[in-house]
Amino acid sequence: MKILVAVKQVPERDAQIHVAADGKWIDEDDLSYTINEPDAYALEEALQLKEKNGGEVVVVCAGPERVTSTLREALAKGADRAIHIEADDLGERDTLGVARMLAEAVKGESPDLILTGLQSDDLGLGQTGVVLAELLGIPHATIIMQVEKTDLGLRVKRELEDGWFQHVEMPFPALLTIQSGGNKLRYATLMGIKKAKTKETATFSASAAGAKAVSLEKVYLPEKQKRTEMLTGTPAEIAAKLVEKLKFDVRVL
Repeated sequence: MKILVAVKQVPERDAQIHVAADGKWIDEDDLSYTINEPDAYALEEALQLKEKNGGEVVVVCAGPERVTSTLREALAKGADRAIHIEADDLGERDTLGVARMLAEAVKGESPDLILTGLQSDDLGLGQTGVVLAELLGIPHATIIMQVEKTDLGLRVKRELEDGWFQHVEMPFPALLTIQSGGNKLRYATLMGIKKAKTKETATFSASAAGAKAVSLEKVYLPEKQKRTEMLTGTPAEIAAKLVEKLKFDVRVL
């Protein structure tokens, strides 16, 4: 079974974020980058499936030269090969543009299974995997907690609301977006780091970004506000007013 894992490199969670001068994205100078956490769970799921059923794990990442560090980390953890989609213009591509770029790069691989994280830590749209599946014309399922290979294909466990789950039978090939927390992430071993240096990393030149279906016009930091409101009346009236504000203003009830 050939499993392809699409990962993204994102700024580290504790990085100091500043809005760029044009206001359209963050200032990427002097930022430290790491693998997108939901994608790390997708990689872990792929490695466990390989250990149980055999096969090959191929990791793919789009971006500038710096994303090779994320690819090397994936190889050190156990991926067999890597594909670097050379693209310095990710900020100029919307979800459809990124999915088209990934589809163009992976069509020649003909994987049995494609895994992505549920969403990215930077944009959090949760759309790329689904759009990629549509472009490739293969079935997909989202918010996956467990994956099991069967005689006919796959059996997956989807997380629903309020503690409910759904079990779905799927054929190959398929695409799954993996929920975080389903497995315990592994660390790269010293032997894995040494082996990663000898593993193949192919490069793929992405085609130029086309017209956007969606454009990001402005990003800004949340404004900090302090406001005090005194509630008056009898204890019962104050309690009723407080509950109303918690429900409709703060929305915590």
